[in-house]
Amino acid sequence: MASAISANKAELLAIAKSVASEKMIDEAIVIEAMEEAIQKSARNRYGAENDIRAKLDPKTGDLTLWRVVEVVEEVDDYFKQVDLKQASKVQEGAAIGDFIVDPLPPVDLGRIDAQSAKQVIFQKVRDAERERQFEEFKDRAGEVITGVIKSVEFGHVIVNLGRAEGVIRRDQQIPREAARVGERVRAVITKVERNNRGPQIFLSRGAPDFMRKLFAQEVPEIYDGIIEIKAAARDPGSRAKIGVISHDSSIDPVGACVGMKGSRVQAVVQELQGEKIDIIPWSEDTATFVVNALQPATVARVVLDEEDGRIEVVVPDDQLSLAIGRRGQNVRLASQLTGHQIDIMTEEEASEKRSKEFAERSKMFEEELDVDETLSQLLVAEGFAMLEEVAYVEMAELAAIEGFDEELAEELQSRATEALERQEEAHRTARRELGVEDDLATMPHLSEAMLVTLGKAGIKTLDDLADLATDELIAKKREAPRRRNNADGPPMRRPQREQDKGGVLGEYGLSEEQGNEIIMAARAHWFEDEEDAAPAADTQEAADADSTQ
Repeated sequence: MASAISANKAELLAIAKSVASEKMIDEAIVIEAMEEAIQKSARNRYGAENDIRAKLDPKTGDLTLWRVVEVVEEVDDYFKQVDLKQASKVQEGAAIGDFIVDPLPPVDLGRIDAQSAKQVIFQKVRDAERERQFEEFKDRAGEVITGVIKSVEFGHVIVNLGRAEGVIRRDQQIPREAARVGERVRAVITKVERNNRGPQIFLSRGAPDFMRKLFAQEVPEIYDGIIEIKAAARDPGSRAKIGVISHDSSIDPVGACVGMKGSRVQAVVQELQGEKIDIIPWSEDTATFVVNALQPATVARVVLDEEDGRIEVVVPDDQLSLAIGRRGQNVRLASQLTGHQIDIMTEEEASEKRSKEFAERSKMFEEELDVDETLSQLLVAEGFAMLEEVAYVEMAELAAIEGFDEELAEELQSRATEALERQEEAHRTARRELGVEDDLATMPHLSEAMLVTLGKAGIKTLDDLADLATDELIAKKREAPRRRNNADGPPMRRPQREQDKGGVLGEYGLSEEQGNEIIMAARAHWFEDEEDAAPAADTQEAADADSTQ
């Protein structure tokens, strides 16, 4: 009989070691699962109301089973309590309030109990395995990993990574790339999430980061940090651009990435299913980098608009189609690479635009400042575009214009200030006609012109303004890049999608910080109302108490 018991003990420990080794989890977790299963079976045998504990010795396999009970004067719960007299029989020196251990004989697991214990162990081991998988992969985002395609479900590729599974969603695949079950595939880990069914490992073959990692594997200088990929943009399966810089002046970053006879870049191209890659020297100077990014097109001139984050690029007529690229691909990738919205136009279009702006600004100065055409054109030629610039520029700068003197400069500034006041009054009148409350005029950073825009959008009270998110108020409108149907056709823009619409005041160039200040100032009265309501409630409670007395 003793040998049979020892055999059972040895069998329990052998099972624990085998499961721990197979699932690559700690043996203590399997032992704990067994203890939990035995506890559950013992409760089924002795009563679920009992607080039963089990302990399995990981070295000898000895199983100890006991019941925990509390010593009390008068027993209310016979399953979890015991009086002092009975407690003294179990443990000498027991006192009221103590928790004592009441040993129980081992239980023989019946068929149903054994099946239940088996399910508990399997669940515990499965949870431990999932946690181990999550811990293994949670810090590996950005790493390139190789796996075997297990299945394709609804266009999503399930990849066996060895001790876990990953998924390449349809939008993260390379278009027209065939996924065959059993084939090996490389992808970059983009995100790892904890899930009830195990860790969700998201992979990508279409992300720019995948291309970065491939270059790091093929180009030792990138891996060593001598060459750095500063920016990358992809149209998966078609074309890509990367901006590279060398931290060693003796090494050409473009040449190092291309390799001898193109061997290095071709290895990446082959992995990306023939995707054409433009390797571009990165530059801190935005204009220079934009010119490089639009290769192979030749650029005549670049005009930066830093406030709006836009760049106007002027190209010769014969370079327009090349600069835009097929279906706008070249300019789109260049925009992604540089982080700026790029508008492509020809010399003729740029000239027409400059002439139109010159005429509009001259006309505005002529009417608002009551000056002749020559003087207004002179102001525009000197770079003045708005009345504010004339009104608030340093007097000396205005007087330094050829043909101007201090007296004329002073007069122009006076007229500009008066014109701004007239505009402000006109906007104030329009704002009030729209029904915009005067309280909104006290908000920081809001001009009367902005209040008119708010009124036209139906925002007329502090509550209306307070209900807005910062982005809804100040986000700039994102326009689609310019394109043409053909080289000779008129310039066109893609229809504006709903999600591309900006904030109500997006045209005024307010910063995020200013937008936050406006929203918080509009919400201030909410908190004031709460503070006023609290003392009133306290007063009412005191009055109710007095009346009760």
